[in-house]
Amino acid sequence: MSGAAADADGKPGHDCPRCPRLVAFRKTWREREPAWFNAPVPSFGSRDARVLIVGLAPGLQGANRTGRPFTGDYAGVLLYDTLTRYRFAEGKYEARPDDGLRLIDCRITNAVRCVPPENKPTPAEINTCRDFLRPAVSEMPRLRAVVALGRIAHETMVVALGAKKSSAPFKHGGTHEIGSLTLFDSYHCSRYNTNTGVLTPEMFRQVFAEVRAYLDS
Repeated sequence: MSGAAADADGKPGHDCPRCPRLVAFRKTWREREPAWFNAPVPSFGSRDARVLIVGLAPGLQGANRTGRPFTGDYAGVLLYDTLTRYRFAEGKYEARPDDGLRLIDCRITNAVRCVPPENKPTPAEINTCRDFLRPAVSEMPRLRAVVALGRIAHETMVVALGAKKSSAPFKHGGTHEIGSLTLFDSYHCSRYNTNTGVLTPEMFRQVFAEVRAYLDS
């Protein structure tokens, strides 16, 4: 595989070298678990979708292992159940990329494409990977709504859309009009947030109920 930062479509290459700390972490896990994906995780879903969901970064034993966003860890259970409830997905989520689950009018990507140590990307890594977030937005001609999962995803998306962070503060359940898009905010559907009660399934579902109502209006 090439060590190029990006492929011909502007997506991070398999061996993207741009973030030294993430490269070192990736190398460690390639040696420990050579059968895992262990590379920048691509977006999941059609470019023609009207909804883009932006998460934080691949989970170590989730997307970093399986190669599909939110697949293989707890966050995916709540996310894909919710997407199915609101007609953004069909099929059965079985926590593996070949389970046949299909997204409908929806696409999923991450603010940072490579797994970070302790699930905590640095500001520099977030800024660097925004070079891949912007094309993920611009290549979606029918995009109308973005759902940001967590403050980091929200803030990097605001910047990617050319707005100031201060003009669109993060708040669970909040919405912001930025250009032609509507940005919907939710706490991240992580196990930590749900276990501590920061985010309940009902709170999470309400966000997607509002996205569905927005699209159907």
